[in-house]
Amino acid sequence: MRVGVLASGRGSNLQAVIDAIEAGRLDATIVLVLSNKKDAVALERARKHGLTEVFLDPKPFAGQPDSREAYDRAVLDVLRKHDVELVLLAGYMKIVTPVLVKAYENRMMNIHPSLLPSFPGLDAQKRALAHGVKLSGCTVHFVTEGVDEGPIIIQAAVPILEGDTPEALAARILVEEHKIYPKAVQLYAEGRLKVDSRIVRVSGAS
Repeated sequence: MRVGVLASGRGSNLQAVIDAIEAGRLDATIVLVLSNKKDAVALERARKHGLTEVFLDPKPFAGQPDSREAYDRAVLDVLRKHDVELVLLAGYMKIVTPVLVKAYENRMMNIHPSLLPSFPGLDAQKRALAHGVKLSGCTVHFVTEGVDEGPIIIQAAVPILEGDTPEALAARILVEEHKIYPKAVQLYAEGRLKVDSRIVRVSGAS
């Protein structure tokens, strides 16, 4: 399965997917790592592992009336050029437009550091602590036009500890992110995921 990864930052979830592939736990090939940030560590990770990496500068699109859509059309062109079958968002700090969502409907995944539908968007850990919840965690979901609203594929729970800080909680959640993202991709690679309205059915699940 040909995977394309969109990333803006350090790419730790990209690394988790790379490690799972290299360890033989994931039947996929990363054919492209694309970033909107020239200095993204994710691009360095791609180079280190001999993967195709692309920096697509958003600045030339900024003056256009539909700048976000125009940028995503350019992204889509690159994805199609590399025959990408599944798109993974890995710390991609741009809200994707319908241009990409429709082209990769139920073929684009994201991972979010909360137990969705609770605390979508930014500062999820900070808001979880402020609300006094006892469990946080992370969620892999298919991407839809609503931010962090897509059908949920897999989740992992992380207990909130007394005296937790957003940073400490985020670090523990990240450990679980690195486990469940490759698992979700492998389920997709095995053809075991079926979206039924808002519900993701996993065939052969125990």
